[in-house]
Amino acid sequence: MTYDLTALRAQVPALAAGTAHFDGPGGTQTPLPVIEAISAALSHPLSIRGGILPGERNAEDIVAGTRRAVADLLGADPAGIVFGRSATQLTYDFSRTLARDWSPGDEVVVTRLDHDANIRPWVQAAERSGATVRWADFDPVTGELTADDIRAVLSERTRLVAVTAASNLIGTMPPIAGIARIVHEAGALFYVDGVHHTAHARVDVGALGADFFVCSPYKFLGPHHGVLAARPGLLETLRPDKLLPSTDEVPERFELGTLPYEFLAGTRAAVDFLAGLAVRRDGSRRERLDSAFEAIGEHEDMLRDRLEKGLAALEEVTVHSRAARRTPTLLLTFEGRDTMDAHRFLAGRGVHAPSGSFYALEASRRLGLGDAGGLRVGLAPYTAPEDVERLLEGLTAFLGRK
Repeated sequence: MTYDLTALRAQVPALAAGTAHFDGPGGTQTPLPVIEAISAALSHPLSIRGGILPGERNAEDIVAGTRRAVADLLGADPAGIVFGRSATQLTYDFSRTLARDWSPGDEVVVTRLDHDANIRPWVQAAERSGATVRWADFDPVTGELTADDIRAVLSERTRLVAVTAASNLIGTMPPIAGIARIVHEAGALFYVDGVHHTAHARVDVGALGADFFVCSPYKFLGPHHGVLAARPGLLETLRPDKLLPSTDEVPERFELGTLPYEFLAGTRAAVDFLAGLAVRRDGSRRERLDSAFEAIGEHEDMLRDRLEKGLAALEEVTVHSRAARRTPTLLLTFEGRDTMDAHRFLAGRGVHAPSGSFYALEASRRLGLGDAGGLRVGLAPYTAPEDVERLLEGLTAFLGRK
């Protein structure tokens, strides 16, 4: 059996509009089973969770089932899965909770490679507590962020280190497991932004060594909300602000207000949809997800290779995505041309490749691109070879080659 791209694309209604989507890093298009799961949740009785009435039981089943599904996706414990409005909101919530134990002289490490959602919450929490922020740099030439880059800014006063598992701007995938070892040797906690990573690679939170791992289902074919995975025992030690009548159980003590049950149902469906892309269809859901991400990786790598070869023939193009290990996400700039003009030109040809810094402001500045960034080209599981050809043809025309 092989990766069935035709069958996959047939399950994504938005693709029928004809646009070639390279905007996956900002959010993927939604498969029909996810849409149907959201609709089904809203079409059946639904109420505050409980065990008596149908609406109560439906809500309880959705939450419990989605925790199990996300735990299978991330290699985590269902009892350590926290749901929130977004990855940004979850990171802000946890930064405020963790910072209660910080004081002047303590240190927090952030990186120039990260999305601002894994920088600013920690910087602001440090400012409020009097802790010192230390910055880990990356190499703007190679795009690499190494364990040594993190080691250089660690000390006995480091309380937390925040690092992306994959840059949403240039795709760099730092050696997270190696970084985790040195972070823990320093006695610090390790917070990993897995938003971009989870869409493209198998995740095993335990093997990565992340104390906290945050991601967003809408980046991997699901609906808009956020997920955080942590060890239940670690969550038990944290005391967030919460309403007096709300439960103190983990993980619910971190989930403020009523959960978006319909979106959780969609997330469970997205995980099952991904598992259905497995080349090997037997085994547990976790095993099928492993097979699926192996197939997705091969598909995306094949398209990325074709794309990079085509871009190499366009001498006016600079590709800033150069790390040895990275996602199929390329950041481009053009000699003497504005990337926003390229975005508009491609849009006129039915190709969606957006321009900007995409909240990775520090990375864009470090690359010498200021706040403007570049044209970001991101592949997704449903990207077709014809999409890549349309993009290359559009860029060739934009640059006046033909």
